[in-house]
Amino acid sequence: MTSSVKIISFVVGLMLARGAGAAPTIPEAELLAPPTPQRIAAIIAAAQREGWAPQAAPLRIAAQNAYRRGNLPAAEAWFNVYRWTGLWGMSDHEYLPRWTEAVKTLRVGHPNMPRNFPLRRAPLGFLLLPEVQVWLLSHPAFSEEFFSLLSQVDYLPGVFQILNELHFHDPVRFDTYANLVLAIALVYEVPPPPHWPHGQVPVAALRRQLPKPVEAFKWWTRQDELGHTHHRLANLGADELKFVVDAAAPFVELEWSQQIVGYSLTRMARAYTMVRYDAGRVQRGELIWSGGTYALDDILAAGGICVDQGYFAAQAGKARGVPTLLFRGQGVDSRHAWFGFLDTKEKWQLDVGRYAEQRFVTGYVLDPQTWREISDHELRFLSERFRTLPAFRESRVHAQFGADFLAGGDATAAEEAARKAIALERRNLPAWETLLSAQTARGRDAKQREVTLREAAQAFEKYPDLETVYFTRVSESLRARGETALAEAELNRVANKNQRKREDLNLMEARRTLVRAFATQPVEEQVRTYNTLVTTLGRGAGIAFFDQVVVVFAEHMMQLQQPAEALKAVEAARQALKIQGNSQLAREIEKLSQWVRTPP
Repeated sequence: MTSSVKIISFVVGLMLARGAGAAPTIPEAELLAPPTPQRIAAIIAAAQREGWAPQAAPLRIAAQNAYRRGNLPAAEAWFNVYRWTGLWGMSDHEYLPRWTEAVKTLRVGHPNMPRNFPLRRAPLGFLLLPEVQVWLLSHPAFSEEFFSLLSQVDYLPGVFQILNELHFHDPVRFDTYANLVLAIALVYEVPPPPHWPHGQVPVAALRRQLPKPVEAFKWWTRQDELGHTHHRLANLGADELKFVVDAAAPFVELEWSQQIVGYSLTRMARAYTMVRYDAGRVQRGELIWSGGTYALDDILAAGGICVDQGYFAAQAGKARGVPTLLFRGQGVDSRHAWFGFLDTKEKWQLDVGRYAEQRFVTGYVLDPQTWREISDHELRFLSERFRTLPAFRESRVHAQFGADFLAGGDATAAEEAARKAIALERRNLPAWETLLSAQTARGRDAKQREVTLREAAQAFEKYPDLETVYFTRVSESLRARGETALAEAELNRVANKNQRKREDLNLMEARRTLVRAFATQPVEEQVRTYNTLVTTLGRGAGIAFFDQVVVVFAEHMMQLQQPAEALKAVEAARQALKIQGNSQLAREIEKLSQWVRTPP
């Protein structure tokens, strides 16, 4: 299930476990429009008497009734009020274990996170001031933005605390810059990881700390009001603004860059080449910043390698209120970094500093909301911006109700709502997952689910990572019902397609094949599997194959105390890979060879 489905399932599960409570049913006449101020006041008054949890059930019924009437704007407004009450009715001792498990499952925990979180055994609604609760329940657009972005690993107590602080600090600007508020709350609720913004600078040279939320809000709103920003911050969505507020450089450096980096938004790409490229540092293999500090003026004065150029340009963009992304990628003979930004037409330019001749098939960028790498399809979704269109917003309402029906046990209604969502926008990924889960709940057989999986794969044929996922699930289903040959044919077809368009996806599958061999095959078979991969995928390959296959296998052989096999593996790769002169790949394969010969 996707994050949104899991969050809805959690809220509905708690509500059903507690029972509907004694809160009165909402009159049908009110369901023709969003909740009135009088109704919101009544909900808050009831919550003060009885708690937030009992308010959820009647609001859920109201939302579903509005949905069944076909009044989507009213249904969504009632649904969001219901979801707020569901979140606020959760006790922190119920919430924290589930959040902790999500962090563990998605592997976003890191050493900078607190080891202990406070537990008051009180509902999460107690963390919000009454005036903030009123504001949230009264602003449907903010609720829509909030719930569309909320993930399993957003730490809600931290999010609510930041909302409180920013509203208390300046309620007028809170209203004007609501999406900036949300971006800060979703990014700043837990500390960033130690490898942020990238790992090629020591901790001593760059503090991995975000500013205090109020200071950040004051700084960016002031820059916007002074006209220092290239985008009007009040006009951007929180999903874009989170790539502004994730600045790693302190505000004094951002203000310095405003004076030095004088490019307009149409020429923002030039910020990348402002930093002189230090080719000698690359040739010497000095990939880690060796200066005492990593301040923007130090980088500009000393010069740097691609990751320093990307960092400098990305920070300069954020200083001007421009959403920016720092990419890391792999080419034929080296690793590289570049940056992307939101341009004057609010389109993402994702290739600034990317070398076309190196065939960097994909880039990796960190999502500051979750501190995970953003998937390929999410980057495409971000750049296409289709989620801002009316058709998708309508599709999302159907998908949300589908997830809610499914969580409540009505798989038939869930399947119907998911189909409506997909009909409006085939790229609605949560809707596909709800549809598949609803089909399982209804007892659809494997062949019927395979038809749906193929439909999903076709819907995402322009997004190879998603297409591969769905065809892999088709293959797994075929294998489970004994159709081994057909299962292999599915995988081979996808692999052949990716061989032409997305070599990185084939490398990911190659790594998985290798790791499976480690767990299931004797050493002799593992060696044969490795050699087959070198022969089929390694001929003319570059540093990506070296990272994903050669290093993994050599390290595994050394752990098994098989240095002779490890050395043979490295030498086989040396013969097969495309190694050029004194390239980074040439240096790294030599370093691996030396390590295998004389391990520490």
